[in-house]
Amino acid sequence: MTLTITPGAQAAENPYERGPDPTTASIEAVRGPYAVSQTSVSSLSVTGFGGGTIYYPTTTADGTFGAVAVSPGFTGTQSSMAWYGPRLASQGFVVFTIDTNTTLDQPDSRGRQLLAALDYLTQRSSVRGRIDATRLGVMGHSMGGGGSLEAAKSRPSLQAAIPLTPWNTDKSWPEVTTPTLLIGAEDDTVAPVSSHAEPFYTSLPSTLDKAYLELNNAGHLAPNTSDTTIAKYSISWLKRFIDNDTRYEQFLCPLPRPSLTIEEYRGTCPHSS
Repeated sequence: MTLTITPGAQAAENPYERGPDPTTASIEAVRGPYAVSQTSVSSLSVTGFGGGTIYYPTTTADGTFGAVAVSPGFTGTQSSMAWYGPRLASQGFVVFTIDTNTTLDQPDSRGRQLLAALDYLTQRSSVRGRIDATRLGVMGHSMGGGGSLEAAKSRPSLQAAIPLTPWNTDKSWPEVTTPTLLIGAEDDTVAPVSSHAEPFYTSLPSTLDKAYLELNNAGHLAPNTSDTTIAKYSISWLKRFIDNDTRYEQFLCPLPRPSLTIEEYRGTCPHSS
């Protein structure tokens, strides 16, 4: 007897798949299909990072969700990354936008703090029962973006990393095995793509699922305000690699072409993880 499995049947068997079939409109929407709740975490109740805000799908009907910790950049606070909370959580993730121990913490420290935040989220937080602790990711802006690379280097079990206009004195990341989407900005003068995001991307292993998105006519602070281009590709990346949801492959491969919002996009296609 020969059993033929259609792609649709395979997708239906993915236990991590959450939400309806995606469309361009659905990943560009300010809010996704899930209603979102949030809870504040005091710095006094945690160790290893500075507290933050957890955003999570209100429903428990769909089982557990993957989770993402998000770090601000140098001198920044969680408020600068707040828009990612409801935007990503409404698509089916638990999102933890964090404060760092001090606003001046360097990337290596921010990397450790992202991991401490994930550990708190999965082990001690009030929403830990809603999270699949094996399906985690990190994001961060500027030094927080450099920190997300540090976190991925330190913890290979992470499923996705998205450094946003990242800054780091370490330019080479051959040790990273986590699928990584780097987002740079064409007009960034704080962390110019030529000395940060681009060499970071190039140094990642050629065998890795990786992509480089350069925002057209944008500066270093572009990730700090609601941005449809950042959101749609971040959602697609997190869905593809945290949820292993191949329904989102269509937005990543073939590679997006330059547009009014995209200066350049590079990547490895098709994604194999």
